Amino acid sequence: MRNFIWIAIAVITMTSCNQQIEKTGYVNNTKVVSDFNEMKTAKEKWTKKNNEVRAELEEKAKQFQIEVQGYQNIMKSMSQSNREKKEQELMVKQQGLQREQQTRMQEIQQGSQVEIDSIIAKVEGFIKDYGKKNGYTYIYGETEVKNIFYAKEELNLTDKIIEELNGEATPKE
Repeated sequence: MRNFIWIAIAVITMTSCNQQIEKTGYVNNTKVVSDFNEMKTAKEKWTKKNNEVRAELEEKAKQFQIEVQGYQNIMKSMSQSNREKKEQELMVKQQGLQREQQTRMQEIQQGSQVEIDSIIAKVEGFIKDYGKKNGYTYIYGETEVKNIFYAKEELNLTDKIIEELNGEATPKE
């Protein structure tokens, strides 16, 4: 019986020594992406481009309004056929402006989305590499929906990841 107890203790000791300790951490995905300098630069770039296009389109709309007001001032002195012709011309111009506005806004939206998706993929790749390089078994992502309700603060890698992404810290070797 004594031998059995010693064998059991030896087996338990050996199996507990063979188990690996799993290293885990988590990051706040939203904070990492929004605090990443590349994302800030991209947002500024697309906001500026959006404002420039809007200003340009607003100027065209003002010019169109001036043209419509000019027509309204003289329309009573025009013949019926000339009025119809001018109204048709103005309607075609208005539709063209609307198409241009829609096309330009779509271009901005698509361009910014492609760049944002690229940045998010870069961040995800960086976090995976960080995890491999630093011996993590798991790095969890926290989002606005709070899929992590509790974790020890020392497991929060958010600031470390942001620093390394932005080149503000020397990466661990």
